Amino acid sequence: MTDAAGPRRDLLALPKAHLHLHFTGSMRHGTLLELAERDGIVLPDSLVTEWPPQLSAADEKGWFRFQRLYDVARSVLRTESDVRRLVREAAEDDVRDGGRWLEIQVDPSGYAARFGGVTAFTDLVLDAVAEASRATGIGMAVVIAANRTRHPLDARTLARLAAQYAGRGVVGFGLSNDERRGRTSEFAHAFSIAERAGLLLTPHGGELRGPEHVRVCLDELHADRLGHGVRAAEDPQLLDRIVAQGTALEVCPVSNVALGVYSDLTSVPLPELMAAGATVALGADDPLLFGSQLAGQYATMRAAHELTDAQLAELARMSVRASAAPDDLKSRVLAEIDDWLA
Repeated sequence: MTDAAGPRRDLLALPKAHLHLHFTGSMRHGTLLELAERDGIVLPDSLVTEWPPQLSAADEKGWFRFQRLYDVARSVLRTESDVRRLVREAAEDDVRDGGRWLEIQVDPSGYAARFGGVTAFTDLVLDAVAEASRATGIGMAVVIAANRTRHPLDARTLARLAAQYAGRGVVGFGLSNDERRGRTSEFAHAFSIAERAGLLLTPHGGELRGPEHVRVCLDELHADRLGHGVRAAEDPQLLDRIVAQGTALEVCPVSNVALGVYSDLTSVPLPELMAAGATVALGADDPLLFGSQLAGQYATMRAAHELTDAQLAELARMSVRASAAPDDLKSRVLAEIDDWLA
């Protein structure tokens, strides 16, 4: 296979950063089955014989099914060693896919009851991340994310937690779950707490809702990066603003199609975003539910849009620049990307 520059290069060897990966959603399918069998947890067929599941979030019922599968998967994490295994395997998977830096996103409140509270669980995750980073060689950090289906006061609690760990492994604060739920502006206070602590602000927006919600995330939450943000392509004026502000978009093509945001991979408007000058970082979102890892996002976009290796290298560079990685690591990885392309 060739492009205008000659033979196509191996995407697994392309150095890259991964900025949009959810904690439970990073679990290997085999690990899910093994842990469920260990504790006698009965999994739905869509997580066993019909995996990866057929999903759509075009309506609330569809999102409920998606969230139910996520909650079932989370229930198999019962011990400290389970958490350490999940983090280590996520790191290993990213290294295999060319990952040099990984920011894993977690809502500690979803695990607090089983692991001694939000602080104890955060300590566990950060220790597991440091351990996995040492073992695999990939740089790693944590983004703490609030759940928009819970009360905004819960988000403030998590923002204060994230602020306490700023500079100690936590690099960002996000807002996840169905963006059609709740009032985004009500989470502004939580984001102001995180902003004062110097954390990257990374709310989800512009996937299940359109450009109008992207504006809310920019105006009310002061987003540095947008989880997804792909539908900003529908509004040229908004896209110009995103480019001017340097707001990065964490685009997850395979999950966009799986959830029914786009009908197929050729409809994901990545070329339009790149042509406008937007900073785009491809992410896998939830490999456990979507069946595609980090390199798979690059491969599907290469195939769907006939991207050249130079364009793919630029996507990798943008992922590194938009990350919270230390400057020396960024410089080293950017040089490795140049070597890949040379």
